[in-house]
Amino acid sequence: MLQLKNLSFEVMVDGEKKTIIRDLSLTVPENKLVAVTGPNGGGKSTLAKLIMGIETPTAGQVFFRGKDITKRSVTERANLGMGFAFQQPVRFKGIRVLDLIRIAAGEHLTPASACEYLSAVGLCARDYVEREVNASLSGGELKRIEIATVLARKPLLSVFDEPEAGIDLWSFQNLIRVFQEMRKKTENGSILIISHQERILNIADEIVVLKDGTVDRQGSREEILPGLIGTPAARADCPRVEKTEGGAF
Repeated sequence: MLQLKNLSFEVMVDGEKKTIIRDLSLTVPENKLVAVTGPNGGGKSTLAKLIMGIETPTAGQVFFRGKDITKRSVTERANLGMGFAFQQPVRFKGIRVLDLIRIAAGEHLTPASACEYLSAVGLCARDYVEREVNASLSGGELKRIEIATVLARKPLLSVFDEPEAGIDLWSFQNLIRVFQEMRKKTENGSILIISHQERILNIADEIVVLKDGTVDRQGSREEILPGLIGTPAARADCPRVEKTEGGAF
């Protein structure tokens, strides 16, 4: 599905080169849920941006379904079947939630059809479908709407960067259910989740541990998770609680 070969990424900081990703090689197989974790500053979010074409690697290659997409744009990658949910969702003043879901789906969905995706992430659809994606929405609401757009997109590869960030405890507990349902319904597709949360790592087929910008460990959940429990890479604490509207997720 996804293959990264000898990927490196450098930035200039105060006139000096700083390596964020270092000669990283990684394979995400088809029809798997893969969780990426590791210490803060290990390069996890940068890796997601390199996968999606938001950043361009200094060296190495990115392959998707056998095609070299290293120089492909974000739009081209999306058209190939890749979807991405930001750690901090983007706000779009003047665009309704309905419009956003239609854009994600690539078709003129009826309000009723769009509401199915909102209901799947626990939002009371009738209260949200006509709202603008702007500052009137909380971070938790935006996060859930963004996940709804990924569901509508039906990508072959779904990449989530810390999806638990900014959502309330009840939403987090049910976010796990959403990922499990996605996993069941995915045919020849994969899900890549960047997270520190033990409960997310516990539903992964494979876990990848990044450290100092490269793969420190990779293997099945049974192989990797026991060694992470109690460390910063696998937090058992709840995500930051944020009060959200719209009923239970």
